[in-house]
Amino acid sequence: MVFEDEAGFSMTPPHAKTWSQRGRTPVVRVRGRSRRRISIAALTCYKPGHRSRLIYRPRRDDGNRDGRKSFSWRDYRDLLIAAHTQLGGPIVLVWDNLNVHKAAGLREFAATRDWLTIYYLPPYAPDLNPVEGIWSLLRRGWLSNVAFTTPEHLMQRIRSGLRHIQYRSHLIDGCLTETGLTINLR
Repeated sequence: MVFEDEAGFSMTPPHAKTWSQRGRTPVVRVRGRSRRRISIAALTCYKPGHRSRLIYRPRRDDGNRDGRKSFSWRDYRDLLIAAHTQLGGPIVLVWDNLNVHKAAGLREFAATRDWLTIYYLPPYAPDLNPVEGIWSLLRRGWLSNVAFTTPEHLMQRIRSGLRHIQYRSHLIDGCLTETGLTINLR
């Protein structure tokens, strides 16, 4: 069972609370808002009796690619092929109703692959997607209270946080538990 979601990250840091001396509020100064953005598509992979996995792909909005700031259906296709190769078995994919997920090219691709079965989450139900928990862990941990100096600095922090989560399957399992969903063999 594989869940997918995409999130965007910008140079503007998320706010988080921290400790300081009484009367000395810590202030992190950042330059004006940056239009530089990084999109990440992530898959959480669950198989009973096996270690949970996290597979992700970043995509930088450098302004030079096909005019898209986020993933195209071809990017999702490539991610699914890579996941199938890594996981070595059939994929039951669960994702949201994003228009790119329902693109004609992606539907045709899925129809020709016997190893891929796709289900859609109900509209407006992000609480059922465990990948949302991954984004929360990332934003509350590695990205909070950091003034990013360059897009490379932001990318380095994102990769560092995702690698940390990737190697701790109990965090990935916790994201599934938070949704209230369970995976049973039939």
